[in-house]
Amino acid sequence: MEFRLTEEQKMVQETIRQFVKEELIPLEDEVLKNEREGGRPSLPPEKVKELQLKAKEMGFWGIDTPEAYGGVDFDLMMLAIVLMELAKTFVPFTFGGSADHILYYANEEQKKRYLIPTINGEKKSCFAMTELNDGSHKPNIQMLAVKDGNEWVLRGEKTWITDGHEADFVMVIAVTDKEAYEKTGRDGVTCFIVDREMGWTSKIVPTMREGNPTSLVFDHVRVPEENILGDVHEGYNLGLESVSFARWIASVRAVGAAEHLLQMAIDYSKERETVSKSMVEHEAMQQMMANYAGDIEAAKRSVLNAAFTLDKEGDNKHVASLVKLFEANMGNYVVDSVLQIYGDIYTKELPMDRWYREARLWRIYEGTDENQHTIIARNLVEQQVKIGQYV
Repeated sequence: MEFRLTEEQKMVQETIRQFVKEELIPLEDEVLKNEREGGRPSLPPEKVKELQLKAKEMGFWGIDTPEAYGGVDFDLMMLAIVLMELAKTFVPFTFGGSADHILYYANEEQKKRYLIPTINGEKKSCFAMTELNDGSHKPNIQMLAVKDGNEWVLRGEKTWITDGHEADFVMVIAVTDKEAYEKTGRDGVTCFIVDREMGWTSKIVPTMREGNPTSLVFDHVRVPEENILGDVHEGYNLGLESVSFARWIASVRAVGAAEHLLQMAIDYSKERETVSKSMVEHEAMQQMMANYAGDIEAAKRSVLNAAFTLDKEGDNKHVASLVKLFEANMGNYVVDSVLQIYGDIYTKELPMDRWYREARLWRIYEGTDENQHTIIARNLVEQQVKIGQYV
């Protein structure tokens, strides 16, 4: 298999790399300052909009949105290349013109009310499946939805929801057939599109990570039947598809960040002297750089192979779990070693504090290490996949 980027892929990679270098990395000090002073560790909405419009002029609008909806519709291989470059800064930024991909399962009326406004930047969404007592190995959804006439009444709470505090509507998973759900752990759940005006509330959960997640509370929120996304009692697969896609995205980010962190270590070790010579001249430092360069290259190839596989074969949860487990751990030991190199200048005024906190999350969110071990081992033991199948 010829595993090289095409000329088009190289051009996109270089364009995004320059955008990150010239537009985003210079804003890192501002983001760190906002966080130190107790503000949101992010950019003002107007600044994000300005950057999105700059990117749009360069042709990067709706990078994962079908052309029929005004996007450029990159395949997953190209999307991986773009997101790896974006991951080389902790400045939170996403290209405009996109929507959560499970929203494409909406019917035509729902697309008019939710999908199109989201793509156009007129509305913001979030996805809510996780709850406080959910386990990594077995789902434990407690939120209930009870039918009342032509409405469903939702009661419960979702936790660790990304973008929940800013969202205009949420795609939320709730149990609609308790007996079926308790029996199988996946049947009898439904996905609802719920506007904030329908009554749910959100509260930021302070965490170590950037972009603090939120908890969403549904206190007998009434949702019309036409707001069901997909089919009644069959929302679990929608939720799982969303999680698996996010799991793969997490692995892509880990690779891009690790590349940047290794370069940070190289640049700093050239400047710092120990025992009358620069750190980079020490054999131990050279061994570390060589080992991590190999690990990152292996991780990068595995995540691109996963993108290639997903493009050709559709959603594959096994591949997503494989790369999530390997890449997240690789990124963690890279950032840990880079922090060790920076040593006594461990301070919140420099980027390493932020990188360290962000990297540690990679092994937890979108499925813990333990969760990935279980999924991978089960698939192999039950012979759902064979070793080496995806090469």
